[in-house]
Amino acid sequence: MAETAETINTTVSPPHSESEGSTTLPATTPDQTSVETSKAADLKKEESVAETKPGGGNSLRIWPPTQKTRDAVLKRLIETLSTESILSKRYGTLNSDEASTVAKSIEEEAYGVASNAVSDDDDGIKILEVYSKEISKRMLETVKDRSAAAANKEAVEEAAKDDEAPESEKSEA
Repeated sequence: MAETAETINTTVSPPHSESEGSTTLPATTPDQTSVETSKAADLKKEESVAETKPGGGNSLRIWPPTQKTRDAVLKRLIETLSTESILSKRYGTLNSDEASTVAKSIEEEAYGVASNAVSDDDDGIKILEVYSKEISKRMLETVKDRSAAAANKEAVEEAAKDDEAPESEKSEA
């Protein structure tokens, strides 16, 4: 029995140029919006994320997150604070404006704490974990504090109503 070796031949064609056969014009304008500028910065950051290790292997760094990622976190925080969720069933919801302000504060503080935890030999997973835990902790603290403040406000208002009631109503109670 003779063994045969199979060979697979492949050809790689160069990428198709957009100018060849394309009838559409590029959608660029002289003045980029901040969203476009942010996207461009994110692309540059993503290009620099994959680094070559001295041993020849590649390393993927996930910290710091791109602005797009931070915006997604912020959007999710606002949604969690302002719409019906497990958290809101227990502690209540915030209106959209208040939720937006609180969410920005939570995310910025968590980002600051996590950024201070950066170490050179870390690929970012532990830092991302710190970031995530800080967001969760601060969100829970915020809703608990607001819930407690609302309960205290109700108690004070109730006490004020009792003080305003005539003496005859107080003695009947």
